Amino acid sequence: MEQQKSILIEGKNSVVEALKAGRPINKIYIRKGDRSFFRLLLELARENNVPIVEVDEQFLNKISITKKHQGVIAKGSPKAYLELEDLISKAKTTSREPFIVVLNEIEDPMNLGNILRTCDCIGANGVVIPKRRACGVTSTVLKVSEGAGEYVDIARVTNIASTLEKLKEEGFWVVGADMDGELYYEKDLTGPIALVVGGEDKGLGRLVKEKCDFLVKIPMMGHVSSMNAAVAFAVIGYEVVRQRMLKNAGRT
Repeated sequence: MEQQKSILIEGKNSVVEALKAGRPINKIYIRKGDRSFFRLLLELARENNVPIVEVDEQFLNKISITKKHQGVIAKGSPKAYLELEDLISKAKTTSREPFIVVLNEIEDPMNLGNILRTCDCIGANGVVIPKRRACGVTSTVLKVSEGAGEYVDIARVTNIASTLEKLKEEGFWVVGADMDGELYYEKDLTGPIALVVGGEDKGLGRLVKEKCDFLVKIPMMGHVSSMNAAVAFAVIGYEVVRQRMLKNAGRT
């Protein structure tokens, strides 16, 4: 597949964070008459020598992919993906215990965007996604993440099962989110963790389950038998944070 040469970044927060993070941006379109509303954005654009073009609403609507541009669209370089080895290495150099999120065939850009936003909130070191049968970082993903996608490292891999084996070799406990597991709050989620979240309809495949050290589930008390992938990740992700905070508090 030919590599994407540029991407549209839409919405005020997404463009501001892209500028703050130093993503290469070629041009920013803003709606005519909105200069005062975009004051911070314009200051950052000037600091980064990014040209600003004032256009009418019709032009923005025509080029917008998300249809939620809020009066500003930037044209910039696509997000750079890391190699798995580099992601692991970076995770091990931080002051916190490593926490990597592995997404198994997440295809909905809304889910991926929300997961990236939560990853930034909880301080996860990065995300692993497969190269095939999965959503990459699109304009919609960046818009949904509200700028958080600029700060979360992402590695793309050919095979999730072999990736989990690699993570184990590097000292990670591989934890799968699956209804066949034990209650998530009854398991020890401290230490280096790789949390595996399955796709919207398929969940974790058989081979991926087998590669996990253990599985955890969220109790379901209503009429439906599963939870949105991004929401499920947020619930378990914050349990990882909670347990680590309690563990660290116990050391002081």
